[in-house]
Amino acid sequence: MIGTIVYQLTKNLSMEEIKKSGFDSYFVDHTTGIYPAASSGVPYSAATMQVKGDIITDIHEDMAAEQKARTTYDNILRFCDDPDVIDPIRFLRAREIVHYQRFGDSNRINYNKFIYSTLSQSYQDIPVSSLSELPRHSSYHQKKVPPISTLH
Repeated sequence: MIGTIVYQLTKNLSMEEIKKSGFDSYFVDHTTGIYPAASSGVPYSAATMQVKGDIITDIHEDMAAEQKARTTYDNILRFCDDPDVIDPIRFLRAREIVHYQRFGDSNRINYNKFIYSTLSQSYQDIPVSSLSELPRHSSYHQKKVPPISTLH
């Protein structure tokens, strides 16, 4: 969507407007075509995508990407005064916030599954009778904790 906005804003620029705005170096290479790059001119690269294959790690990376996009939209909104740009950017910003929240929900669910799985595995080889001999701490027993036998 950002690429479309950039295209719409630049497609009818005169050569004078292109030079005056500092868009000329981009224009020489790409005309008004969409070339994914950072504002510094560094081209997009798949090397910026981080994947580890661990769901908790990968969701944290996704959450970070959503926040980086939101920050970019916040920065655009700080200096933009064109309502035709502001409205879609506000929509995109709101979408990033919702994505961040949904990734957070997913991360909590997966983290809880991971913890439950880890606890189940750590108690798997311990006879239930020996678990009653574990040290008892008052703060531990004040919490509502499921019996260890249900973790199998």
